Order: sequence, then structure tokens, then C-alpha cells
Amino acid sequence: MSKVETFTAPEIIETLALSDLYLSDLNPRQDVAEEGIALLADSLVMCGLIQNLSGLRDADGKVAIVAGGRRLRALNIAVTERADLAQVPVKITDNPFVAEQWANAENTAREELDPVDEVRAYGKMSEKSLSAAKISNAFGVTEAHVRRRLALAGLPAAVLDALKAGEISMGLAKAMTVSSEEEKILQVLEQAKECRWFSEHDVKQALTSEAVRSTNRKAVFVGQKAYVEAGGTVTADLFADETLFNEGALLDRLFAEKLAAEAAKLREAEGWDWVDTHEDSYIPYGFSGSEGMHRLEMVSREFTEIQAERYDELVELYEAEALDADGEKELVALEDYAAPFYSDDQRKLSGVFLYVGNNGEIKTSSAYVAAEHVQAAIEAGVLAPVKEPEAGETPKPAYSQKFIDDMVAIRLAAVQTALLDKPDYVLSLFAFYATPASGLTSNLFGFGYGGAERNAPEINDQFILDPRLGGERDEAAEAAYDQFQEMSAKGSVEAFKAFRELGKKTRNGEITSFLARRFLTQRPEFMAEIEAEIGADMRTIWTPSAENCFKRLKGWQLDDLYKDLLDLHGDTDMFKAFAKSKKGAKNEAMHKLFNDNAHQDALGVSEAQKARIDAWVPDCF
Repeated sequence: MSKVETFTAPEIIETLALSDLYLSDLNPRQDVAEEGIALLADSLVMCGLIQNLSGLRDADGKVAIVAGGRRLRALNIAVTERADLAQVPVKITDNPFVAEQWANAENTAREELDPVDEVRAYGKMSEKSLSAAKISNAFGVTEAHVRRRLALAGLPAAVLDALKAGEISMGLAKAMTVSSEEEKILQVLEQAKECRWFSEHDVKQALTSEAVRSTNRKAVFVGQKAYVEAGGTVTADLFADETLFNEGALLDRLFAEKLAAEAAKLREAEGWDWVDTHEDSYIPYGFSGSEGMHRLEMVSREFTEIQAERYDELVELYEAEALDADGEKELVALEDYAAPFYSDDQRKLSGVFLYVGNNGEIKTSSAYVAAEHVQAAIEAGVLAPVKEPEAGETPKPAYSQKFIDDMVAIRLAAVQTALLDKPDYVLSLFAFYATPASGLTSNLFGFGYGGAERNAPEINDQFILDPRLGGERDEAAEAAYDQFQEMSAKGSVEAFKAFRELGKKTRNGEITSFLARRFLTQRPEFMAEIEAEIGADMRTIWTPSAENCFKRLKGWQLDDLYKDLLDLHGDTDMFKAFAKSKKGAKNEAMHKLFNDNAHQDALGVSEAQKARIDAWVPDCF
């Protein structure tokens, strides 16, 4: 078998006279557009040659350019305006085989410019009023690529210097383009350089704490045009392909005003006694608006015998695909006639809540009778008599205490889990805890008597506790634990030295996990604020099931939940079948709804309904 030889030649870069260079036959780019060469020449005049050429030295001492043919052509034009371009850096080889490899590499995988050099080059060209289209032509890249590089070119020079020096990542630099405030960007830059765990999300959060994405339901509902006309400003995040509404407070005001105006229009158009607005993106199950309100069921018309016969006849034709256009209209009219609705008498004594869903569309709740109209509604026959509790009778709680205790434990575990990935936030909580600002009776962490709080439910079906919070260790955690155990055998002095040698990442990780697993449940408003800020979500570590949840709820709670999650009303066959089933069947149906994608598809569950199912947790806090 013959041995394949490989050639390894040293790469030497020499500065040569432009007149000693010519295009090699090996160069893959023999035919190029003249317009592109002219634009590239303009860029060379403004920015100089950023990337050297590559060539093969011939017998006469001249150099045939095998990689960089477009640049060579452009140099011959640009040198007439910029004399220093007459001297050109060229990577030289005397080996034809190596030269051919360079030429092939030029054709298949052109060497990338240093990103920061490219950013600055594009920036200089843009300052000379060259469009993104012309710059993209000159460099042979897409316009979208140029626009993203130009966004980086608008950053303070210190950011690009830090990127060039490797002090920050390209991802962090991209995240900084969401702001145009230089002072704020430079402050965040220093944080990013000092804190190695500073993420792109942290950068954007620091620079746009009030900003809202254009895909946010409030932004969609208000609309960018109305927001800008009201004095709002927007920032295009080219790297996330989205627009940011910078003034969150203004957006909130416009959202509330528009929703209130829509509520007034709905009340006038549909004859409701009242229409109130609801801030959230959905109406939670068991919602009653306020104390003393009662939910109304829709009414429906019964078919006459003749209508029922005609309806069955039309349905039979429809299923046989034999129904003509007039028949389809008649069928629709009959279905509309029998569809549930709120009567005029109901509307006069009740109202609805208006809210905006996750897609930015207006939605209305079921109808409710306010406390002051309950008696009138009963007398008018639109509301069934309300059973009052007997004297001394204590209403039964909606949830058992054991169930509430389990939910509290899961919620705490969700917060602790989110804190594990927020070391800076954990340290801020600890510093706050250590100062009088937190209050003399504050207890954020379980250091003293009693220790840590329970963060796992008694019924732990479909519950996953992060190993760092004190559960069973995963392989990495077990290895780290063994390493620390080995260190302890050396004695405190040597163990401390060995631990410090593991670096800041290990140190910070241990501090974060130590504090996170000792974090305690706080007062409701503070707990809710912490949850929102760190993005804690019970559903990331717990999924409702028949065993851990639905068996522990009452039948009417499951009825309400099923109805609200699937946007059903009381007269639909689907809801009636569920409501009439036995408790065990309800438990199983709810389990499938939350855990079986095929079951969801069979029920025709929409994306919005799936999102609601995926987000649901019991309202027992």
C-alpha cells in the first residue's frame, strides 16, 4: 500500500508591492461583478485592508494570488486614492500543493474576518453613507448580517474593545444593542466583566427593565402605532428579531385606557348592567369577580318537534356530503337557534369581565350577578335561589390543609430551584437579609432554630427536586461531594487551600446552592414579587396528576376547572358528560388532560388552551 504524503509548510506573511502580485489560475474567483469590486475598493479606501491575501511565489519572484482575488482587483482600484495600499500583506508559500489547498479553502470556506474588525469596517462604511445593501455587496454577505453588525458598531468603543480582548462574549455584546444609553451600557459592561455568570438575559434585563416585547399581549392589543403616537419609543433587537417597547409604564396606561374604552362599548352594544376589566390574560377557574357574586349559566331554546326532525334530516345529508348551499344555511340557522346565549333579562341584571388573552385578542368571561342584584335576579327567575349557611355553620374550606401544605412545599422548591440559576439575585437577598433594611424580624434564610423549611410534598408523584436542594445527588453532584470529603481529610488548612484552587465558579456555585436550599417562604406579596422576578414556576418541577392533585379536589372544583380550561359552557354535551360522571372518572379525565398529548389532540384542545393547562396551579396560596 502506498503511503499518502502530506505537506506542511510554514506560513509566512510578507509585505509585498502590489505591482508584484497577479491573479493565479488556481484562484476560484476568476469572474466577478464589476460593481462589487468597485464597492470593495471604496471600503478599502475607507478602512484599509483588514484581511491579508494568500499566494504562491513563482520562479520570477512574483506572487500569484490564490486566495483573495476580489481584494486584489479592488486594491488595484483603491491604490489610486490611497497610496499606502501599494504595500500588501500576503501569506506566502513556495509549495504548489499547499497553494492549491488555500485556493480550495477560499472557494469552500472563506476565512472569516475577526468579528470586531468586521463590525468596525462596516461602521466606517456606514458613516460614509454606504447602505447596508452596498456593504453586503462589497463583502459578499447578506444584508441582514450587515444590519446586525452595524447594530454592534453603534455600541460604545469600550464594548468592542472588551469583545476584542475576550473579556465579554459576542452574545453579551449583542444583548447590549437593545439600548442606546451609553452610560447605562458602560455600567452593564463593567458588571459583565466582573461577574462571569452574567448572562445575556441579565444584560437585557439591566438595560431594558421597563421594556416590553412587541409580542407581549399588551403590546399587540395597544399596537405599535398608537404607542408611538402617545410618545413611546421602540428599539429593534435585531439579534432576537423582535421590537421592544421601551416605556413599560406608558404601555400599561394605554392598555388600561383602551380596555376600559372597549368595556364601555361592549356594555352599550350588548345591554349588560356592567362590564368590568380584568388585568390578567385569563379568567382562573373558580373566579367569582368579588365577594357575593354569582355566576350565571346560559339559556338555550328547545327545538319544536318539526325543527328537531328537520335538523336530523339536514345533519344526515351533511354527513353524506349531499347537502347543498341552501341546506347548509338552514342547518347553520338551526344550530344558531339552539346555541346557548344570555337573554336580555339576564343581561339587565348581570355583567361580564373583559380581558386580553395571550395573543392580544379581547375576550369576555362568563356572566356574573353582582351581590346587590342577587335577590332581584332570583325574583326575575334568572338565578336559582342561593342557599345561605345555617347559623353557626362554618363553611368547609376549598382545600384540605395537607393539600395546601404540599402546594406550599412545591412552590418553595420552585423558587429555590430558580434561585440556583440566579447567583447574583441570591447574594442580593442575602445582603438585604443582613441589613436592617429587611426588618428586625425578617427571616429570609433558615439558619437558626428549626433550620430549612419543607420543600417536597408528602405525595411526591410527578415531582422532581433538584439534587442541589438536598435530594438525591446526580453523578456530578456526587463527584463534587466525594471531592470535598477527600479534602476534609487533609485538615482545615490544606482543605481550604485545595478548595480555593477549584476557582471562583465552584465557590460561587456552593454559596448559591447553600443559600438557595435554606431560603424560606415569605409573606405573600414579597413571595409573589420574588417569584415574578426570578421566573419561578411550580410547573417546571411538578405536574398535576390524579394521585397528587385531582383525587384531593372536590367534584365541583374539577367541574369548574374542566369547563374553564376548555372554554366550555354548562350546556355543552362535552361538559354535561364530564359533570355527570363519577368522581373517579373525573380524576382520570383530568389526569389525561394534563398528561396525555394524544388525549388533548383527540379533544381538539387549542394551543391557547394547552398553554393554560401547562400554566395551571391551584389557587390555594
